[in-house]
Amino acid sequence: MRVGLKAKFFLFSLSLIGLALLVAYFYARVELSKEAREQILADLVVRTHLVANRVEGSDMARQPQPRWDSLADELGLIAGCRVTFVAPDGHVLGDSMVAPGSLSELENHRNRPEVEQAFGGKVGRTTRESSTTGQKMLYVARAVNVPGTQRMVVRLAIPITSVDRTLATLGRSLVVSGIVALCISLGFAFIALQWAWRDVRVLTRVAAQMEEGDLSARVHLTSPGEVTELGHVLNRLARNLSGAMASLRGERDLMSGVLSSMEEGALFLDENRRVVFVNSALRTMLLLDGPQVGKSLVQVFRHAELSEMLDMMYEDEESEDEFEQDHPQESLQSRVQGEIQITGLKPRRLMVRAQRLEGDQKGTVVIFLDVTETRRLENLRREFVANVSHELRTPVTSIRSAAETLTIALDANPEMVPRFVDIIDRNAARLQTLVEDVLDLSRIESRQFRMTLRGVNLRGRFDHALRLIEERAQKREVQIEVELLDEDIEARADARGLDHVVTNLIDNAVKYAGVGATVIVRAFQQEQQVVIEIADNGAGIDSKHLPRLFERFYRVDAGRSRDLGGTGLGLAIVKHLVESMAGTIQVESEVGVGTTFRITLPAPMRDADA
Repeated sequence: MRVGLKAKFFLFSLSLIGLALLVAYFYARVELSKEAREQILADLVVRTHLVANRVEGSDMARQPQPRWDSLADELGLIAGCRVTFVAPDGHVLGDSMVAPGSLSELENHRNRPEVEQAFGGKVGRTTRESSTTGQKMLYVARAVNVPGTQRMVVRLAIPITSVDRTLATLGRSLVVSGIVALCISLGFAFIALQWAWRDVRVLTRVAAQMEEGDLSARVHLTSPGEVTELGHVLNRLARNLSGAMASLRGERDLMSGVLSSMEEGALFLDENRRVVFVNSALRTMLLLDGPQVGKSLVQVFRHAELSEMLDMMYEDEESEDEFEQDHPQESLQSRVQGEIQITGLKPRRLMVRAQRLEGDQKGTVVIFLDVTETRRLENLRREFVANVSHELRTPVTSIRSAAETLTIALDANPEMVPRFVDIIDRNAARLQTLVEDVLDLSRIESRQFRMTLRGVNLRGRFDHALRLIEERAQKREVQIEVELLDEDIEARADARGLDHVVTNLIDNAVKYAGVGATVIVRAFQQEQQVVIEIADNGAGIDSKHLPRLFERFYRVDAGRSRDLGGTGLGLAIVKHLVESMAGTIQVESEVGVGTTFRITLPAPMRDADA
């Protein structure tokens, strides 16, 4: 059972007061017993003197046969004690407690200590057990001179039990007085403790409020003393702690804001490789759900490559002391770095940097950087460079070969010159188209291709595209039809960009639909959007090619595409332009049935919407 401080003080006060009263009781009992014995002895001496004076003034000596025993009985009643007369030879003349007929049977009292002292001229005093009564008695004796008789001793005695009864009564009085004094003292001690504990209760209440987080609580005491000074110290401590907590909260909020706003994932592990902190970016990367703090790394993130990286760092940490002893000027690496591949619902390529924490706070911080897009762009860049190099190599090689052959043909076979000049011209045009497409794609992706989005009439854009393609369509005997439910239909787009999109898609349809095919260009409004469709009834495209159709330099039939003058960038440019105009593009195709490209653009905003 726990004993509170207040109870301890009360028990201490009770023990102290009880001990003081106990010591006082025993001291008073001893002193009062001694004083009582002396008072009783003095009283007995006085009685002895009175009895002696009575004997000396009596006429007992003039009587023919003195009746000492009767006088002893009389004086014993008056003095309230035993009275004995002892002759000089020691035999008892009279005794108030012995019958007259039994006096002769008493022992000789001459050798009694008090009798000897009395015959020696002193007041004899002694305490011993009486052989006559068998009780412990207090004796006082005095020699008296009775005129006409010999000198004799008058002895008075009282039982010591009467003294003990007096002392017992005195002791009971002391006990009762001590109990009363103890109760009164404890009452005053309790009142004083309650009064003194009032300030302590204030300190306790304020300290409890601070423990619960209320650092604005203060101690308000005005009475001088150590408790008030302790209250002032507690107030200063609360102010300092409040300032420190405010500073820590600021740093925590700042750190939390920084970690939460990071695009990189952050993971903190303690020295036992258990999770201390996970930021929101890492939760999104790894699709983590629920609390993760306190779990082991294996429970949160099961990945063999990451575990191997951290194992390598922890192995270095375990051997660091031995390494530093052998190489005092060097140190082991306290960090590891690498890339890991995440599979599952959200495949990711992550760059991982793990760093050991130095100082008192042991542990590891692991930073995850999502490089999926970066690696994808790097792959696209490499593929783009490779594809551009390949596409440029063909016309450049053709131009160089034709130029070399032309040099020889000028002298040897002049009639072949126009043919080689045509080859140079066609490949130079192809090279120019490729370079222009690359530049257009670069400008679109870098947002240097500035657009002005406004209402654009689709009939005008279709007519403009048909004029550019009309000659090629006639050569391939392709019929182009335009279907418009509303001649004034408009889309919110950039006129130049929309011209490029429509022209490219119609041109592709004319090229790949085949001789004698039909191309239909239609447009209609669907709620707040405008749909443009360019459909043909050509050979169609196998479904396996559709997902990659808008990739750079991707060709369904590479040989046929080059023969028809395609660069492989047209559909990629179309897709970027459509998306830059807040639209979407889709393709549907079936082998032997035909292909349909569907573009969805926003309709022009009304005045109220604008």
